Amino acid sequence: MPKVLVVTLNYRTPDMTVRAAEASIRAMQGLEAELVIVDNDSGDGSYEKIQRAIGAADWAKDAPIRVIQAGHNGGFGAGNNVGMRARMSDGSRPDYFYVQNSDAFPDDTAIAALVNHLESHPEAAIAGSCLRGEDGGAQLTTFRFPTVWSEFEGAIRLGLITRLLRTKSVPLFVSESQPVSWLAGASVLMRRTALDDVGAFDETFFLYFEETDLCLRAQNAGHQVHYVHESQVIHIGSVSTGMGSWPRVPQYWLDSRWRYFAKNHGKAYAATATLMHVAGGLLWRIRRVLQGKSRADPPYFLRDLIVHDVKALLRPVAKTKMSLDPMNAQEVRAE
Repeated sequence: MPKVLVVTLNYRTPDMTVRAAEASIRAMQGLEAELVIVDNDSGDGSYEKIQRAIGAADWAKDAPIRVIQAGHNGGFGAGNNVGMRARMSDGSRPDYFYVQNSDAFPDDTAIAALVNHLESHPEAAIAGSCLRGEDGGAQLTTFRFPTVWSEFEGAIRLGLITRLLRTKSVPLFVSESQPVSWLAGASVLMRRTALDDVGAFDETFFLYFEETDLCLRAQNAGHQVHYVHESQVIHIGSVSTGMGSWPRVPQYWLDSRWRYFAKNHGKAYAATATLMHVAGGLLWRIRRVLQGKSRADPPYFLRDLIVHDVKALLRPVAKTKMSLDPMNAQEVRAE
């Protein structure tokens, strides 16, 4: 039976993390699996609160759970890498890593469905779940890779352009299990041998685009990424980040977007992607004024994007070691 290490990352959501852990323990039944909860240096007592809650819960008695500290908040990818580097409790390496957000609650068969899928599809390295809201509504979790054309299509928000560029649009609406470009990272199973091949999460992404980058690296190495509809997970979304209520786009999102394009396609491509986004964004704003449409972006978004990316164009692109070996986990930046 394959060994599975479940990794749940907490950042200032201790109650929700414990709820997610309880769902995971139920979903781990029948599997050779262990759960590692990583507190990403919350600094608000989360670590101690989770430990107390786990220690007092009847469902957690004799369950294979560890609660560890990341030591510093390096972001989503770095925190999950800490959990994956922890290995199984006996020091052995798992066959699979299941990465679960603290606001994601797998159904009882959700993890097993992902394991069974990867066991029967050796060509796939990463498998992701069908995410649903608490009301049962399906969430968009499958995507195409971003390109200069998807930047224009997403920014202009015009039905005609979306139809013309339908094969370039990032959102990918699917209703059955199939290969996709990349998946939302809230509930994904990853083959350990594939991560040995391509590396784990790139820790220079603090938040956002890290799963996009990982899926691209996997596919460039000949692996596939699969959406598994049979794996059902309830997902709240943006609890730690507050993305839906940003008063302004944070620096780390701008950093991650630029890094994704510059790292994988070069600075010239990244700059072109920004120009396409700005062109589409300006046309959208003209139409918004003429048609009386409501605001769609956070305040000052285009200005912040332009200023950030002009500065980023002058900086070297950071490089990172992404090994799951604890001895090779240090970050290395370009000179």
